Amino acid sequence: MHRITPKNLPALLDQHIDDTDFVLVLNALVCFLRRGGRKNASARFDRFIEVLQRDKALCRRFGNRFHAWLAEVHTVPALVKLGIFSRDSFLRETAVRIYERFSPSYKDFGNLREVFLYLFHSGNDEKWLGGISLRQWLKCYRLICRNTEPALVQTASRHIGEARLRAMELLSVWIAAEALEPELIRLEPRILETDSAFIALQREVSKLVEHSREHDHPYDAAHLEVMFDQCQTQVDHLRRRGTGAGSGSSVKVAHLLERLQQTLGRLKILIRIQNRPAQRRRFSITLLGGMVDAAVKQHSTRELRKSSIKMLARSITENKSHHGGHYITRTRKEYWNMLYSAAGGGVVIALMALHKIHIGALGYSEFATSLLAGLNYGFGFMLIHVLHMTVATKQPAMTAASFAEQVDLNERGRAVDNKLAKLLIDVSRSQSVAVFGNVSLAILVAGIVSAAYAHTFHAPLLSAADSAYQLESVELLTRPTLWYAAIAGVWLFCSGIIAGFFDNRADYLDLRNRLTVNPLLRKILPTKIRRVFAAYIHAHYGSLAGNFIFGMLLGMTGWLGHALGLPLDIRHVAFSSANLGYAAVSSHIGFTAFLYGMAGVLAIGLVNLIVSFHLALYVALRSRGTEIGSIGKLLKSLWVQIRANPLLLVYPVQTTGKNSSVK
Repeated sequence: MHRITPKNLPALLDQHIDDTDFVLVLNALVCFLRRGGRKNASARFDRFIEVLQRDKALCRRFGNRFHAWLAEVHTVPALVKLGIFSRDSFLRETAVRIYERFSPSYKDFGNLREVFLYLFHSGNDEKWLGGISLRQWLKCYRLICRNTEPALVQTASRHIGEARLRAMELLSVWIAAEALEPELIRLEPRILETDSAFIALQREVSKLVEHSREHDHPYDAAHLEVMFDQCQTQVDHLRRRGTGAGSGSSVKVAHLLERLQQTLGRLKILIRIQNRPAQRRRFSITLLGGMVDAAVKQHSTRELRKSSIKMLARSITENKSHHGGHYITRTRKEYWNMLYSAAGGGVVIALMALHKIHIGALGYSEFATSLLAGLNYGFGFMLIHVLHMTVATKQPAMTAASFAEQVDLNERGRAVDNKLAKLLIDVSRSQSVAVFGNVSLAILVAGIVSAAYAHTFHAPLLSAADSAYQLESVELLTRPTLWYAAIAGVWLFCSGIIAGFFDNRADYLDLRNRLTVNPLLRKILPTKIRRVFAAYIHAHYGSLAGNFIFGMLLGMTGWLGHALGLPLDIRHVAFSSANLGYAAVSSHIGFTAFLYGMAGVLAIGLVNLIVSFHLALYVALRSRGTEIGSIGKLLKSLWVQIRANPLLLVYPVQTTGKNSSVK
């Protein structure tokens, strides 16, 4: 057909309505509406309705062709597939969508699903379709039905009705089959012990289908609604099990649960169309809109990733939140424990910094030096974790998830400002004392080691050139120190994500029980020790992996920048403080120069914390689909609490009276 415009619309419809494949007529109309865009699609749709209203003969011919085509097209594939993930795996479906984008399949116009894919293929279809109201669709359909031969309308209705019943049978069987999916059984073993809601729903749908084929009056669907509620409750429970710390999730689990949710939704609307004759047209147009939207997104890998990976992201941040609570001090005991833990971490970091300086002096290649430095950092961080010590800058990525969890607990995702402000104060105080413990002990140990070396060997620990390099590394005015600190902040954020991923992986694999039956471990470890080892690895899998990979990222960044010719390096507050301690004692710098160096160290720490916390909080909030209601109100509440008791920023004071709570 020629291109339709508002002026030639009546003439072209009259010319081609009888001698052209009806799908091509529909495609020409869709293109006509699409060119109107979101602003003019509604007006163009009204123009189409106006043409049919003015020319009753044309309206009758259009309605007869439409219903004759509808009585012949295969409808079931569209009802059971469009808008519902396939039974293939996530990776398989992703590959199919990518292939279809570059090499589209031939479209069979006798299959309604493929007709939808042929008609609605533009990414803008969703926008202009949103401009056409439900009232307009109903008005158009009523007009067409009034002017169509009743026999054709009845034939098409019987065909669609039988296809609807067939689709309901298939969807209910698929839902019942999901109860035997190994992934769901892993999340909830009790599914096998009881008659699941999914199977009960399938039995009830079978009764409805049988009733609809034998009787004209609607089926009593009260029990069906109960079954749907139970199924939805079960799906929500499985989602919580899949996203909560302790069960573990995967893209496969998320894909499966999303498919189950889609199938339930499709079955529910089909039953409403079948069982509520008075609202049948309204529900049918709602279904039509959902199928059109699905056709637009059918080959979108972005939508597939967004739907399937969201649950995995939630599971990862849940594991981060689970660990984040350990990094927040609310009582004096927790505060002092954090200080002692951070002080111990500072001692180890000072020794790691010394080892890093020694590695740099060995004269190896850039790559070998960076690799050894990464291993030094990685194993050092793991040692700190094993010894129950703390690296201060590891806190933000974990505590941000706890902060997001508190936001999500409030009604409609809007946070109660007083509670969030209090949590923010607790987090700030905890990070401050951890930074103080790391930095103070790192500088003290570095100074003591340098002084002891100089006293024993009558020579400074660092040469003049090495001392100058270390002092230059914390220079704020002439070096891109804060940029390097921001890069370290990004790696800190990544380490939190990595830790959450591996914790989720441990839960998913049931690592505790898996390691107890590992053939190699059974040969070399007694049963009791093997169980203790398995329990420890399961509980600390994410932390150990995150610490090691974080260390490797820190170590290899400089080499990557050198190889690519880019300004890439890292500055970490704890190591910078230790390096400052070694350089200060080795080169005997003055007190003013030392204070200037300390300012650089504190600036590095501030950037480390801000970047990592901001990124981690953003991801945690997005994974939960929530947000902080008002930054202004939160800051106001924060200021009120700080003004009432400024000491709370540095020490967990137990307040009483009117200061105990902020109204």
